[in-house]
Amino acid sequence: MKRIFLFLVTNIAVMVTLGIVANVLCIVMGTTVEELIGPEYASLAIFAFVYGFVGAIISLLLSKPMAKFACRAQVIDGSEGETERWLVATVEDLARRANVKMPEVAIYPGAANAFATGAFRNHALVAVSTDIMGQMTKEELRAVLGHEMSHVANGDMVTLTLIQGVLNAFVIFFSRVLASILSNAGRGEGSRRGNGGMYFLLVMVLDICLGILASLVVFAFSRRREYAADAGSARLLGSPSSMIAALRRLGNLQPGTLPNSLKAFGIAEGRKTSIWSTHPSLDDRITALQNLTTTLP
Repeated sequence: MKRIFLFLVTNIAVMVTLGIVANVLCIVMGTTVEELIGPEYASLAIFAFVYGFVGAIISLLLSKPMAKFACRAQVIDGSEGETERWLVATVEDLARRANVKMPEVAIYPGAANAFATGAFRNHALVAVSTDIMGQMTKEELRAVLGHEMSHVANGDMVTLTLIQGVLNAFVIFFSRVLASILSNAGRGEGSRRGNGGMYFLLVMVLDICLGILASLVVFAFSRRREYAADAGSARLLGSPSSMIAALRRLGNLQPGTLPNSLKAFGIAEGRKTSIWSTHPSLDDRITALQNLTTTLP
């Protein structure tokens, strides 16, 4: 219900924004909404909405097999050895505490990192690197797994896809509307046909520029998710101390680089942060957990 509500609110916000921008353009150009948003733009809005979500949804549905392939992750069931048995049992316990079904558990070769992905919260994948398993204590690793299980329980993969889909539609619609207006500036009716090269060049440039701005929104949301997942781990474990210790441990390691499609779902991206980061800095996350201590039951 929460994800559906967010989806509806986001779409309403986009439609309101479209209306505001259309009215501003009308005032500047001395025209009317009816003249600007004709059947062509109505069709474009439908196309942008459908096309914008298709890529995001397909990416979400393929997220588990693509993650396994990209990271060379091997799914385990606990029969492989004592370490694997502990890992599976820990994830099972955390899944029960988070009230979600047991996800697939995998190990992949690489530097210290972990991630969760999957199209559905009850059919997810949680994976850890060989290096993070060797560098962390069991309590620290348990906190990392709690962080990833919180992502799963919060439905972060689905929510991020919905936001990305809306932003995709936003970019597709506005890049073509603005390209049409700019390429037709000072020209007569039907001039776009004779100025197609300029139109398509503007579309490409605007796709890139608006896509970059849309990415900033996704990155900002991703950073907020990390704080929530850290707090979720603290609640699953009953204390933030293990999560704080895990983040401090990561501060002394070089976090492994994940493929771009998984970067937002890793446990860490780097020590510092910026508007282009999917994760807050480790120091900021530790401070947030320390402030959380007084609010835990």
